[in-house]
Amino acid sequence: MANWKTPLENIRNIGIFAHIDAGKTTFTERVLYYTGKQHKIWETHDGEGTMDWMEQEKERGITITSAATTCFWQHNQINIIDTPWHVDFTIEVERSLRVLDGWVAVFDGAAWVEPQSETVWKQATRYWVPRMCFLNKMDKMGADFKMALDSIQDRLDEKAIAIQIPWGEADTYTGMIDLRKMKAYTFENEYGRDIIEHEIPDELQDMAEEYREIMLDALSMFDDELADKYMEGEEISIELMDKAIRKGTLSMELFPVMLGTALKNSWVQFVLDAVNLYLPSPVDTGDIVGTDPKTWEEIDLKPSEDEEFSALAFKVATDPFVGTLTFVRVYSGVVKSWDTILNASTGKKERVGRLLLMHANKREEISETSAWHICAFLWLKDTKTWHTLCSQAKPVLLESMEFPDPVISLAVEAKTKKDQEKMWVALGKLSDEDPSFRYYTDQETLQTIIAWMGELHLDIIVDRLKREYGVEVNTGAPQVAYRETIKWTAEWEGKFVRQSWGRGQYWHVVAEVGPSDSDEDFEFENAIVWGTIPREFIPSIEKWAKETMEKWVLAGYPVINVKFKVFDGSYHDVDSSEVAFKVATFRAIQDAFKKAGADILEPIMKVEITVPEDYVGTVIGDISSRRGRIETQENRGKDVVVKTFVPLSEMFGYATDLRSNTQGRWNYSMVFEKYEAVPNSMKEAIIKERSGKFKSLDDE
Repeated sequence: MANWKTPLENIRNIGIFAHIDAGKTTFTERVLYYTGKQHKIWETHDGEGTMDWMEQEKERGITITSAATTCFWQHNQINIIDTPWHVDFTIEVERSLRVLDGWVAVFDGAAWVEPQSETVWKQATRYWVPRMCFLNKMDKMGADFKMALDSIQDRLDEKAIAIQIPWGEADTYTGMIDLRKMKAYTFENEYGRDIIEHEIPDELQDMAEEYREIMLDALSMFDDELADKYMEGEEISIELMDKAIRKGTLSMELFPVMLGTALKNSWVQFVLDAVNLYLPSPVDTGDIVGTDPKTWEEIDLKPSEDEEFSALAFKVATDPFVGTLTFVRVYSGVVKSWDTILNASTGKKERVGRLLLMHANKREEISETSAWHICAFLWLKDTKTWHTLCSQAKPVLLESMEFPDPVISLAVEAKTKKDQEKMWVALGKLSDEDPSFRYYTDQETLQTIIAWMGELHLDIIVDRLKREYGVEVNTGAPQVAYRETIKWTAEWEGKFVRQSWGRGQYWHVVAEVGPSDSDEDFEFENAIVWGTIPREFIPSIEKWAKETMEKWVLAGYPVINVKFKVFDGSYHDVDSSEVAFKVATFRAIQDAFKKAGADILEPIMKVEITVPEDYVGTVIGDISSRRGRIETQENRGKDVVVKTFVPLSEMFGYATDLRSNTQGRWNYSMVFEKYEAVPNSMKEAIIKERSGKFKSLDDE
């Protein structure tokens, strides 16, 4: 059973991210090889990538689920999470960013930054994750250092500064020039293990001087001594430059840009050096801020083994051989195998089983783990994604995260009755693993509905049901997850009166609904004065108002961005029952919604299509037929990039159509942008189609 303790200042918790086809997995394979984690480089194009271990990942050549590993470079321990970039698996990105301290972003040196890269970059900024960039594939046809750097600066952040430049590009690629040392390097012999230093070629001297000036000018903002030497034209030491780069990187005022070609084993070792030099250790991140689950007061925990134990469960996975694995980021203290700890999110105690150090799908048992490490706990019973684990002596709740709502759903049905129960068990496990995946029973049709983030996500879920759980299913056509909202503010009365020989039914509600200015989908305000409705009934009004807006307003879709205010009404001491009040609230909301201009919203996708110039007209015509709006067109070499916004409902099967329209010479990416109102004709059709699929409260 392995165990070691690395000083906190020598730990790096980093992620490796990249857009599809940028070479992230190839890059990661080199990292594992050079750090001695593995003794052979497995190639992803042969379906042999270490971190992409799922069968679906091997077949499709993409990363689907985040995988963790630990390796050592020089004196530092580097805990790595290899994460997918595809928009359908955004939850994998979100949860990785939540528990990481630093990030290496891998880009294709022959391509512009794509929309999904912009989305993930913004996520990293939101979670305050310092990052550095690696321009990969500098030997690829069309590789263009200046274009790639300009793209990062234009579309991601102008504070991205090159600390290296290429020695040749595309078919002339030879090596790299380090602007700190002003030396050129090549990587030779097996897997580029031997790093050979050269003087900068004469033809590149001016270019190196130009980019060095840009680098030093940027670094002068972070160190007064360096600024003085730079202004006086004095020699600046490498140590002083590294100090300034580190300070700028940690403050997210600088993003160092490096480059190379992972497939040709060039420059990855220098990236590992940079991870050690520039990305944060636990010592740099400061105290952990949590909340006392009883008093809701803030608690500060130091990233130290001497503190009480606290950790965040950021991923749950089912292993067919050992059971449930809970991936945990430890923030403070120490935990050992078979310790009893507290799940502060549920208030229940948990018994830690075995502790495992993960290397993709391989496991190494350890006896204990401590502050700032990432490992897996085996056999936790009630811990879900984003639950806080802590010591019983000092309960604390760490900041969780919200999961995006699915944008597509479909009905699934087990092919045999025997598989029905197995399907529900499998769906439960898949939902535990991926909180952005939802499943439920439609109460009207009694169908099982699964909801997810995109078509690719659907394919993977259905494939996993078959391969991992042995469940064959039939699926319906994908359905868009529409939403409902209102345009303006309106008020109305809801009254329910029913007389009988015995006890009657009476309730009267006067309410107002309007667009909400808050970030919440549903906002409630109690504006009752003079006790026209007793205070004890107000929570029930809020409950039923929220439930009504979730499924009973216009076409049965969830309502978003709406404020509900109840400000008057009346009641009867004897006849005011919960049923009467429920129906009165429902009627008030439905009437107010009609007056307030209720609308159905559809998800709009930001789509970026890259095609040869000859096919631009065909592509634009096709997008227009899909109700798309062309934003811009840009020339990129021999290709044209068409940026457009298209309703998600029009994008099903688009990849097949685009392939046909361009003879296979295409590339496109798509990310969710916003919700917009559907056209009136479409709105009426949706309401008509949905009218028989959900019932009114009056029917209950």
